[in-house]
Formats: sequence, structure tokens, C-alpha cells
Amino acid sequence: MTLLAGCATPTGMPGDPVLTTGSASSPAPLIPSGPLQAITPGKVGSRQIASTEPPRELWDRIRRGFAMPDLQNELVTEREQWYASRPDYMQRMTERSSKYLFHIVEELERRQMPTELALLPFIESAFNPQAVSSAKAAGMWQFMPATGKFFALKQNMFRDDRRDVLASTRAALDYLQKLYGMFGDWHLALAAYNWGEGNVSRAIAKNQKAGLGTGYNDLDMPAETRLYVPKLQAVKNIVANPQAFGTELPLIENHPYFQQVLITRDIDVALAAKLADVTIEDFKALNPSIHRPVIIAAGTPQILLPWDTAKIFQRNFDAYSQGQYASWTAWTMPSTMSVAQAARKIGMSEADLRGVNNIPPRMLIKVGSTLLVPRSAKEENDVTSHVADTAQVSLAPEIVTRRTTVKARKGESVATIAKRYHLSASSVAEWNNVSASSAFKLGHQVVVFLPVKSRISTSGHGAVKSVRRNSKHIVKSKKRR
Repeated sequence: MTLLAGCATPTGMPGDPVLTTGSASSPAPLIPSGPLQAITPGKVGSRQIASTEPPRELWDRIRRGFAMPDLQNELVTEREQWYASRPDYMQRMTERSSKYLFHIVEELERRQMPTELALLPFIESAFNPQAVSSAKAAGMWQFMPATGKFFALKQNMFRDDRRDVLASTRAALDYLQKLYGMFGDWHLALAAYNWGEGNVSRAIAKNQKAGLGTGYNDLDMPAETRLYVPKLQAVKNIVANPQAFGTELPLIENHPYFQQVLITRDIDVALAAKLADVTIEDFKALNPSIHRPVIIAAGTPQILLPWDTAKIFQRNFDAYSQGQYASWTAWTMPSTMSVAQAARKIGMSEADLRGVNNIPPRMLIKVGSTLLVPRSAKEENDVTSHVADTAQVSLAPEIVTRRTTVKARKGESVATIAKRYHLSASSVAEWNNVSASSAFKLGHQVVVFLPVKSRISTSGHGAVKSVRRNSKHIVKSKKRR
């Protein structure tokens, strides 16, 4: 057998995957990059030959792609001990990751990014695509709503792409590449992913002005960000050598877990899982962005299914003849109305309408909102792409009123009473069984319905609009993305 080799070259740019590694006692294999030449017997004895055998399991494939500089400090040691002392937690995380890791590693290698980044969802969400932080960051990669929109992750009443396995991974790696391009350092890029690129840039500028270092360990950062890379390093170290930490990683084969399947009709989630012969739980684990009981084909034209069930789904879908695929459809509100009014209009109980559309109590549904409602047997059309991509539910506080009486002043009429209390003349007339043009005698007790939280001004200038003020809630958050 003739052995071929090329000129040895140094390792690639930061972020390029490491193809092979050597031990401390043996030199690293030479990676050919120039013209191939025969290797003499003497050269064979002094160097290793790089293996061309693909890794049999995914953990080994991840280890081969480690390319970020190691971080070594007491925080890493503390995190190693924290994870190692919680074997049940580690087992749950790693087993949950088995559905998604192959796809993430494939994407990282395609982009020539360090495979350590495949472990980042362990830190962000424990690989739970349904995770939501107190600051409303969502999904495996924990995108805030605004950042998700910036990276084209759609968020509407039918789906939230921040939870989508494919879309969120694409967006996260796009973002990490962008951050690495800004800072030229993976540790700083990760700090920016956690804390925000603006905060990291300002911290670097502050240190530069003070003549201090600008590396990850040099910057003044919040405790969460200070611990962020050590957490990732600790998980990396455990994956690199699980035996050293008394940890056993579940077998994850170096093979796709799922594949994409096109859908051409709106279909209930329960029916899709049934046709694929998978449990609802497994179906939702692969399709976590769908947060309604129906999949809208115009907005979600593909679903993910376990590799060996895709053909089963397609065969059963084509053969299905038991009625409609979807028992739900979308209805756009023609006017602002209460939940009770909307429920009566579509023939649905108020409780069911609230539940399926996540509408809290004491709220009005504003005109133009899109609600999920039962689909009639005669309905043949699926939801349009415009509605599927833009559907939102807009709510307004439902003002609770209370019956009270006020004394009419000299020369007072229905119109002046209505103006004084910011009411409609027709409502005042109806409440008092008079016409809208009627006048009241001095001291007449006029019936009006005023907001419960309002109070009548003694100076006669109308009701205090406390309801409007109380309905404006400002939520402050320190979450970065």
C-alpha cells in the first residue's frame, strides 16, 4: 500500500474545526494540504496517520470538532462539580438533547464553527425547546422576541419560531457568527450572546480607556455573564472525558434523528401525530413552535418526524378518508367585542374560546384580531398564507361599570350629562327612558353607568380616567437578547 502525504500546515483560522488531535506523548498527525507525496517507511514510524473512519457515535464527533480555547479557572471547577454531583439532571438533559444534537452538529460543521457550540443549549435551556425565561426569552437558544424578529423568527398566534428546531438553530448560529465577526474571540462572542453586543463593546471600550486587558476574564460583567462561559467549559470538559467525572453519556448515534415532511393541508396536531404513529409528546418535542391544536399549512408547510416514521405518515395521510384533516380554522374579528359576544357569534362556549386562544378574564378582543375557532364541516378552504403569517390577538381592558345617579343642574340635558361624564347621549337616554334630545329639571336624579375605578369630580369636570391609567403596564427586564 502506498501512503500519500502533503505539506504540513498550521491549524486554520479561529473557529475552524480541529480535524485531528495528538496526545501529550505523541505528535499530532500532519494534515496534508499541498501536492501528495509518497511517505517513506521512516516517516510512517515517526507520525500518526489521521483516521478516515467516521465517528460511530455523536459525542465522539463533537469531541473531534472542539476548536475553542479552553478556559481554566475556579468557576469552571465549581461548575464541573455542580454538574457532576447531579447525575439525574445530566441524564435528563443529555437524553433530551438526543433529538436535536445531530442537526446542530451538522450545521456547525457546514459553517466551520466550533462544535462546542452544540452544547450551548445545555446552558441556555437544558435543551428544552419549550423553555421560557422570566424575561420572555424562549426556546432552546433563548431568543428574546425582538431579537427573534431581527433574525426572521416569526411569532404569531399559530407558531413561535423561537421554539422551532430548524429555524432557531439557524438564527442562533447566524447570531453567533455575527458576534464572532465583531469581536474575533469566541469567549467574547458568547458573552455578547448572553449580555448583549452593546454591553460587551462598552465594557471593552472602558477597559481600553483605562489601559486594562480586553479579554473575557478582564471585563467587568454581571455575575450571569461571568459564569456563562465557565458553564459551557464545564459541560465541554464532561463531554470530553465523562469517566473522569463519574458521568455516563447516553448513546446518540451519528445519524439523523428526524426528517422534514411536507404538509399540504391544515391538519390537527392530534391527527398528524396519529397518522405518523407517534405520541403527542414526541410530536410536540420535534415541532415545539406549533402552539395551537392545528397546524396551518400556509404558515408551517413542513413538520419534523422521527426518521423511521416519515413514510408511515405520508402513506396514512394520503389514505385518510374519515373527514377533514383540520377541525379548527381562523376567524378575523369584524369589530371589537367581548369574549362572551364573540363566543355567541361563533357558537362556542366562552370558556372554550378563552382557553384555545389564551384570552385572560376582563379583556375585550379588538377589531382585526384573529381567533382560532371550530371549522364547520362545509368549510373547504384552508387558512390563507396572509392570515397564517400575520395573525395576532389584540386585547383591551374590559371596563367594568356600576349604576349610579347624579343630580341634574339647571338647564341640564341628556347631551350635557353625556358630555360631562364622557358617555354617549344615546346610552344616557336609554338608561333614563327618555329621548336623546330630552332636558332634565333641576335636581333630577339621572341614572348613569360609570367605570368602577372612576370617581365623580366634585368640580363637575367629569370622571377621573383611572381605568385607562391602570391598564398601562410597563414590564422592565434585564434580559439581554
